[in-house]
Amino acid sequence: MPADLAVIGLGQLGLPLAQAAVTAGIPTLGYQSGDPAPLSAADLRRMLSGGFRLTTNPAELGRVRTAVICAPTPLGADGTLDLGHVATAARALAARLRPHTTVILESPVYPGTTEEFLRPLLEEGSGLSAGRDFHLAYSPSRVDPGNRDHTPANIPKVIGGLTPACTESAAAFYGRLTDKVVRARGPREAETVQLLETNYRHVNIALVNEMAVLCHDLGVDLWDVIRCAETKPFGFQGFRPGPGVGGHAVPRDLAGPRARSLRMVELAQQVNHHMPQYVIQRAAALLNEHGKSARGARVLLLGVTYKPDHADQQGSPAHEIALRLLELGAAISYHDPYVPSWSVLDRPVPRADSLYEAAADADLTILLQHHRTYDLQGLSVKAQLLFDTRGATPTGAAHRL
Repeated sequence: MPADLAVIGLGQLGLPLAQAAVTAGIPTLGYQSGDPAPLSAADLRRMLSGGFRLTTNPAELGRVRTAVICAPTPLGADGTLDLGHVATAARALAARLRPHTTVILESPVYPGTTEEFLRPLLEEGSGLSAGRDFHLAYSPSRVDPGNRDHTPANIPKVIGGLTPACTESAAAFYGRLTDKVVRARGPREAETVQLLETNYRHVNIALVNEMAVLCHDLGVDLWDVIRCAETKPFGFQGFRPGPGVGGHAVPRDLAGPRARSLRMVELAQQVNHHMPQYVIQRAAALLNEHGKSARGARVLLLGVTYKPDHADQQGSPAHEIALRLLELGAAISYHDPYVPSWSVLDRPVPRADSLYEAAADADLTILLQHHRTYDLQGLSVKAQLLFDTRGATPTGAAHRL
């Protein structure tokens, strides 16, 4: 069966898009040139029954009406975005590109990338002209893994096309997936939406992380401050401090090498990168206050994923915290219902089978991620010393960040 859509790159951006398209009844082709897609057997069977096909054959890319490039753009050694995967995807598509195809880029990129980087690759490889022979647009990916309230069906999609006709063609496609399509003025505006959304989160987390440090020094309950501040019906959005910032949407200077750096983002990165070390300082101080040294202390880490109720460990601060504890001479173990095994510097970290017994045996238990399965009231009773970096325990039940 021919596919209407090709999703090029089935990682953390492309896979949710492919799943949403299949759910919407769109025959979808998943193209993966590198490692296999992270699909469970059950998910794959479900998608295959809905009209999904997985391929590594680039020839099949010439048989679709819409192609969405979701290639990863990791940070290179120099701290800039590596567009190599986008280039590989573009060349594979360009060699098979047919007239009237709609090509959409969703990868996080610099403003200007769609027009100045992707467009030439597609035109040179196909002999076709963007905006005349085929449609070209950018749409920032809005993926929140594990979020059951905000799904592709109800998250508005921003689209910026090379021409008004490109925008409308991309809008017609996304209109099959979501309730609302938002038209940007052009690709650069849509690309810059990604810049603003990503860094908005990190800047605000950095602010509340600094407030956490300040409030601890002042003897102020930050969590109560946030609770009260959230009652303001305008001009305030509540963020929570934590042991660090994880996830795939890392803060990036997406303004690009030719533009002035975002100074506030640079400062936010410094603040957020310091949080794992701050957690270690607080943990060592708690042990000292209870007559124990970090060296030789038994420390249990609870939750090593980057977000609650999800198995993804991308960018989780747990790794750095575990590493620093080991450097101090602590004996660490961990518990996470979503992570059956875990290593730090290729050294397996012992996994606690019985959570309550492990907490009772540990000199210090540190809550790094609040999974729903954790009974924090019960843990606060069982643990010798509980350090809650997420503010999830009742007031007075644990030492909170």
